Amino acid sequence: MFNIVLHEPEIPANTGNIGRTCVATGTKLHLIRPLGFKINEKALKRAGLDYWDKLDVSIYDSYKDFLEKNPGAKIYYATTKAPNKYTDVSFEDGAFIMFGKESAGIPEDILYENKETCIRIPMNEEIRSLNLSNSAAIVLYEALRQTGFKHMQLDGKLRTHEW
Repeated sequence: MFNIVLHEPEIPANTGNIGRTCVATGTKLHLIRPLGFKINEKALKRAGLDYWDKLDVSIYDSYKDFLEKNPGAKIYYATTKAPNKYTDVSFEDGAFIMFGKESAGIPEDILYENKETCIRIPMNEEIRSLNLSNSAAIVLYEALRQTGFKHMQLDGKLRTHEW
């Protein structure tokens, strides 16, 4: 199982979409305050559809609180500033993948303290960043691919015909 961490997320629809992805993949979601929305906000629930009640989610008062409650966690920090691509690392089952808030990313002091586990998604220089929920899905699915999609349905099924 993997863990997605959102450091001070601001947009409820992004968090809802990420929550839905977490349910679909058996991933735990960790939210670090302050949040830019209320956890019961309609936009959050709408984006997560009817999956929000199935989501394994923890909320922390601060980054320090998160670290204290997850001692020894292997954390990858997704940022546009990292020299390493997300495909350059070998994700371990149980790893945490952290993403920063939409307007500013993860604070640079946190990135500097953890530069050896900072990763980025390659993109054209003209764009500042990808959408947060897209970024989380891209990196999470690479981690899942690397670990063989454990505990996930691997075959597709048509409703009325067999392949």
